[in-house]
Amino acid sequence: MAIMRTIGRLLLQKSSASSPPRWLCTATEKAAPRPQPRGKTLFFHKVAKANSQSSIPEILDKWVEEGNEVRRFDIANLSNYFRKRKNFQAALQLCDWMESSKLEVTNADHAIRIDLLWKTGGLASAEKYFNSLQASDKTSKTYGALLGCYCKERVFDKALEIFEEMKVSNYMSTLNYNSLASLYYSMEQPAKVVSLVQEMEENNIAPNIYTYNMLINSYAAMKNLDAIDGVLEKMKSNNVECNLFTYGNVATIYFNSGLHEKGNAFLGMMENVKMQPDDDVLEACRTRIKFCSEMNNGSGVNRAWEALKSAFPTPNNSGYLSMLLALSKLGDQENLEKLFKEWEEGCSSYDYRLPNVLLEYYLNRNMIEEASSLYNSVVNKGNEPNLKTLNSFAALCVKTSQIDLALKYLETGLSKAKPGNGKWFPTDETIKLFLSYFQENDDADRAEKFIQIMKKTNRVKTNSLLSNIKH
Repeated sequence: MAIMRTIGRLLLQKSSASSPPRWLCTATEKAAPRPQPRGKTLFFHKVAKANSQSSIPEILDKWVEEGNEVRRFDIANLSNYFRKRKNFQAALQLCDWMESSKLEVTNADHAIRIDLLWKTGGLASAEKYFNSLQASDKTSKTYGALLGCYCKERVFDKALEIFEEMKVSNYMSTLNYNSLASLYYSMEQPAKVVSLVQEMEENNIAPNIYTYNMLINSYAAMKNLDAIDGVLEKMKSNNVECNLFTYGNVATIYFNSGLHEKGNAFLGMMENVKMQPDDDVLEACRTRIKFCSEMNNGSGVNRAWEALKSAFPTPNNSGYLSMLLALSKLGDQENLEKLFKEWEEGCSSYDYRLPNVLLEYYLNRNMIEEASSLYNSVVNKGNEPNLKTLNSFAALCVKTSQIDLALKYLETGLSKAKPGNGKWFPTDETIKLFLSYFQENDDADRAEKFIQIMKKTNRVKTNSLLSNIKH
């Protein structure tokens, strides 16, 4: 006990900030999807396969010269295709061509162009185009697009200025209110989000599911959980149906507030939602897996895993990671090892986060032989370990008195660590293992090497360490 108190004094305190779970992050509002063609045409493939060296306008011009027709429908479909893949330059070339052709350019097209110009050339480019539009083209859509750019860039003053202009012109819409609400939320001003939603309702602008999800998050940030129940009731009375995000969001809030029974009820609601193809099924299932494991609900974990595999017959690394973490939490070693083997035999890319789960499971139970076997297996695969793996290996080597090897992993990890990672690598627990070893063993030379390695992190009181080592 005395040793542990000494170790605690040797370890310098560091600040920590917890990141909100993904379900608590404000989801990006999606525009209504445009209709898709029944099949991708030859024209679609010609343009979609254009590489960075090709000029999309030249491909389109040649297509027209050959007597073919280019429809607005074709341009819209290709634009969606490129934007979905974040190929904004290609999408912008489509806009360029359409504006120079005989095709009608709508306000929605202008709005898309503003967004693309911001993504490819910054705010100045988007503003220049907006200012060049005729007065008749400055509508709710184009104003809203520029507002969206300001909000995503967090240019607060300009966002408020254009929002007030839109009010004067009566260009307010649910989407535009949501843009400003997102800005307030991202700037940690949840009370402003609440006020903005109240203003929407006073102006008879109906909140949508995105608005309500953001309102729920804002009340959670204000720790006003009673108000969340009120939002859910309002959604029900306004016939706004909760989606997977809503249920997962509320479940997360209640679990993090210690209200496990209420959180579990919303997990059950998630389970009963009929998932649509465009829903974030993976994230929904991972949320269920995580919280069911925290409730020691093994059957709930298994149902969520089966739902995930039903949607994704070959789960990706993130899916496997969620399930491995859950099985570790449940203490189900047999299925943990079985699932890890299944992943390892079928994975297309080796992700060190997954063996880390099993390695930490073994280390936390002092299963040194099993941890050593896994360690050797991972190293023999020749993949370069990440920081968390190096931390686990260092801890394992200290526990097995392989101090030279432990110091090697420590040094390797700190050399790989990016600025800021030294605040957590190695973990406090691993540092304590080193300190405990040096205090219990006459090993001043290796202690000195440990001090030299750790100096850059400024997390160990070196003088106190040396004075406490046995001689």
